[in-house]
Amino acid sequence: MRRTTAGLALIVSGALLTGCGGGDGGGAEGKPAPSASGSEEPGGGAGGGGAGEGGEVVREVTLEVQGTGKTQIAYAADGNRTEEVTLPWKKTVELSLTKAEQEVGVLVSVVPGSVPGDDGMLRPAPCTITVDGEKVDDNQDGKDVLGCKHKVK
Repeated sequence: MRRTTAGLALIVSGALLTGCGGGDGGGAEGKPAPSASGSEEPGGGAGGGGAGEGGEVVREVTLEVQGTGKTQIAYAADGNRTEEVTLPWKKTVELSLTKAEQEVGVLVSVVPGSVPGDDGMLRPAPCTITVDGEKVDDNQDGKDVLGCKHKVK
């Protein structure tokens, strides 16, 4: 079972790194990667909110993984990352979306690792994604092994 989990983590990590593309991963913490590559504002002022020049909007995205203990997770929100975390886990980021990103969307996702279920069997940890306070995806309490994903517009 451990080999399956490790293999799944490698596949998910590879998919996130190739599928989401473009992030340089070198930005300052707290600064969303999508706006760094397509921002129309030359200064990119820190701490901005609401609509900006060029029709930009800011969306608050929260990724959550429930459960107890430690597990591996892979997520894409302010860059692509894989971490070992203590559950429950929560990450909130602000994404600054250009007008073009608002039309096509920016993919955010979280793929939780396995946790013991009530029957003692390993299963994916429950995850949710909320955008601006509204729940937009969940993995049906761990029933969807692909985790949670949503295009933020």
